[in-house]
Amino acid sequence: MYAPPRKLILASGIALAMGVMSGMVAAATDQEITDARQETQIWTTYALSPYLRANDLKVSVHNGKATLTGVVEEEVNKELAKEIALGVHGITAVDNQIAVKADFTPKPSAEPGYGERIEDTSITTAIKSKLLWNRHTNGLSTKVETRRGRVTLSGTADSAAARDTAGRLAMSTRGVVSVSNQLVIDSSKSNAVDSAKSSMSKAEEEISDSWITTKVKSTLLYSSNVAGSDIAVSTQGGIVTLSGKVNNGAERDLAVELAQHVRGVKSVDAKALTF
Repeated sequence: MYAPPRKLILASGIALAMGVMSGMVAAATDQEITDARQETQIWTTYALSPYLRANDLKVSVHNGKATLTGVVEEEVNKELAKEIALGVHGITAVDNQIAVKADFTPKPSAEPGYGERIEDTSITTAIKSKLLWNRHTNGLSTKVETRRGRVTLSGTADSAAARDTAGRLAMSTRGVVSVSNQLVIDSSKSNAVDSAKSSMSKAEEEISDSWITTKVKSTLLYSSNVAGSDIAVSTQGGIVTLSGKVNNGAERDLAVELAQHVRGVKSVDAKALTF
């Protein structure tokens, strides 16, 4: 019977051992990467949540088990933190060590946190979009800045009406706490703006119904005091039809007003929008 040389046996053994060790290291590295990804996902969700972002919560994950620590002021927030962690793919268990202290007051930071910055950016984008889609404000030279929900509008407007419309659109945007309307009325630009609006009116005749429907839906969803997700929108020949259910007449009137001011809208039919 053939017997392999002693050195060959030794070399084969070393190679096998190294292969096993390499596999173990790779597996360990993959698991560490997974743990880090899950930790980041949980923490990011906390940072984006208005109920948890101000709390100093910490997350660690090991082999699918998340350990949560920190302090919150209400039991419901502790449960929310647990449910968020369990909702992350691959998390099979949660050790919720978060303490509940009724007198706990999160320390306000001098600068907006990650979640606040994301929310401020979203607010700014929503306002800019609403100003662009609105037939009365799309020609304005407006700068929008948001800090912790407080919006500042600066630039120029061709009339007091355009300035006031911009302020109302900003104030009615979800997440906005206050609006500082610093738009300056520059009547010298009114002729140029009127000319632009005249050209725009001609162009509006060619705006597609699908574009109008999308912008009306988005405007409603971005706006506070309107249940945008409960309102169905359809457009035919520039005529917008709103249907669904709202809470009261004021909400219905606001939905109609927002839809009417979207570029390309000829009229709004809200007979099927009930309360």
